[in-house]
Amino acid sequence: MPASHPADSRSTRPDASADPPATTGELRRLEVDDVLVVKTGRVRQAISGTVVGNFMEWFDFGIYGYLAVTMTAVFTAGMDEGLGLLVVLLGFAISFLVRPLGGLVLGPLGDRIGRQRVLFLTMAMMAAATALIGVLPTAAQIGAWAILPLYLLKMVQGFSTGGEYAGATTYVAEFSPDRSRGFWSSWLDVGSYVGFAAGASVVALTTWITESVSGAGAMVDYGWRIPFLIAIPLGVVAIWFRLRIPETPAYEVAQEAPHTDADDPMARHGILGILRHHWRAVLVAMAVVAATNTAGYALTSYMPTYLEATVGLSTVTAALATVPVLLLLSALLPLLGRLSDRIGRKPVYLMASASVVVLILPAFALMQVGELWAVMIALVMVAVPVALWIGCSAATLPALFPTASRFGAMAIAYNLSVSLFGGTTPLFSQALIDLTGNPYMPAFYIMFFGIVGGLAVLGMRETARRPLIGSVPTVESRAEAVELVATQDENPLIDTTSMPLVEAGERELEAAR
Repeated sequence: MPASHPADSRSTRPDASADPPATTGELRRLEVDDVLVVKTGRVRQAISGTVVGNFMEWFDFGIYGYLAVTMTAVFTAGMDEGLGLLVVLLGFAISFLVRPLGGLVLGPLGDRIGRQRVLFLTMAMMAAATALIGVLPTAAQIGAWAILPLYLLKMVQGFSTGGEYAGATTYVAEFSPDRSRGFWSSWLDVGSYVGFAAGASVVALTTWITESVSGAGAMVDYGWRIPFLIAIPLGVVAIWFRLRIPETPAYEVAQEAPHTDADDPMARHGILGILRHHWRAVLVAMAVVAATNTAGYALTSYMPTYLEATVGLSTVTAALATVPVLLLLSALLPLLGRLSDRIGRKPVYLMASASVVVLILPAFALMQVGELWAVMIALVMVAVPVALWIGCSAATLPALFPTASRFGAMAIAYNLSVSLFGGTTPLFSQALIDLTGNPYMPAFYIMFFGIVGGLAVLGMRETARRPLIGSVPTVESRAEAVELVATQDENPLIDTTSMPLVEAGERELEAAR
């Protein structure tokens, strides 16, 4: 099937064999039929089906983060209020501590059976666990045991999320054309932050309606359940979308001639093989993920608690204050993704690292004013480095690893880092404040990882506009494929040594059969 066929948007490489002969020869030049042509409409369909999953995932993070203080009264009634808040925030941290297990299981599975199947599984698990939280018994009903089923469901969510973001970023990176991968991949995180804003809005609206109808204690009595139960129709829609997305062309091409050599970095590897061949890229990715998520989760999951418990805003005000900021951040992400396509991923990341150092501490100082206008300005200041980190991450991180092991490597690097440093940000930030009495401790925490991330970026391979490692080039039209092949000798971004191309000696053997 020619590469430009719109029906499945993939190229079947001639002479590919599941068990290629041992004969070697000169690596052949890139040909037009080698290039993957993925039409823009096909890219939109694939990415929209992936974005809904991230929306659902972050919708849950949003409602849990914004209901943290309320859920303290629901699940830790009778406990010291400060200790109870830490217990509830521990539930958030537990979900992240389970994520590496999910990544270790689901990541390599996605390299074996395909991205689409694993993404469907993670979406179904996430939707079910979120909905079940809405029907849990409370501390008033079963006492201190109430926190245990909450922790269990957060663990299920964490396990599924261990494959969700790694799989989603792998999927959108592999489906996106090389020269615009930053732009298309950025839409994945647009779904994330819009989902979080939707969660915040649902909490605020539910609080307003239930307290208007039933009084000040309505959210503790029953209102907290409503946002979680809304996950049922949202989950059905998200699962339906996931059933419709196709497998990525890059994965299908790689499967046509799989590498099996344990010493080949381009081959599909398990956990030990990934760490053996790609440990440097894993460490770079972990540093960038730590910098991204300490700032990101401080803005999203921890900020409602900080504004309510430390700054003194009401629950509704704390929830609503971040919504316009998150929507503004979401609108900026495609622009920053496009910028990274033009100037490179590394310059955008270095701007993110610098902005963390310059803006975070003044932002937390401004919040202490306690007025809404000051809080809004401070939140925008925090959102700037978050947007710069996030804007090109979905395009950059998967590109650090070869196609055959990309899902597994992403799952290991992303989930280890986000579990240790990102998801624990609310817990550590609040604990540092309680320990020192210093309301600026979250700022220092974020700044430290921002500097570490910036140093790691200096040693990172630039990936903008390049074909993914272990994949052939991906373009948007046949004409672009023809031009790319014609100019391949002068194009410094084309390196056929890592592409799944058939060698000349193999080609001659196939022709002689």
